[in-house]
Amino acid sequence: MRIWTAIVVLTSSWLVSGLVASQPINATVAISDEKIASSGSISQANNTKKSVAIDKAEFGIARVDARGKVNFIPTFRVPLQEGSKYGWRIQLKDYQGEVTWREVLRLPKPPETWATDDGENFTVSADGTESVMRRKTIANDGVIENYWTIAAGDPPGKHKIQVYVDERLIATFDFDVFPVDRQQSTGRNRSL
Repeated sequence: MRIWTAIVVLTSSWLVSGLVASQPINATVAISDEKIASSGSISQANNTKKSVAIDKAEFGIARVDARGKVNFIPTFRVPLQEGSKYGWRIQLKDYQGEVTWREVLRLPKPPETWATDDGENFTVSADGTESVMRRKTIANDGVIENYWTIAAGDPPGKHKIQVYVDERLIATFDFDVFPVDRQQSTGRNRSL
């Protein structure tokens, strides 16, 4: 809360004094169920200010039930099991229409392969540890989201996702991908 108070005070003083910052101040905040608001962003199309407020930002795993319904389970721990899905969803406050977002995913070391559904607007860093994905989507009910699927050769460890809307950082998710004991994951009893 202190960070947001400082940002509000600084922003107010800039507006009063007429000082324009060349770089936005982006505070890394642990995302929780609390409501978070970001400062306005500049629309690339017409260079006018547009306010983007976050109603809710969550990170977790997605499980698909027998009927095909996706159940989102908030967590910052992702099991390293092929086929497991993890990702984020962000509820934009009072926002409808097209949204341009960018996601930066950082891994502790390169995976064996990188892949996306369509491959468009997707790049990987030279060292193979970071991907950048850009998308334009319609925010149905103000929701934007993205999910990844664990594949063979994905690394365990600390991961980070940063989400930007119109080039403004709106959420940061730090999470851990942890190895799963094969005996526990298959339901077998470990004792002989």
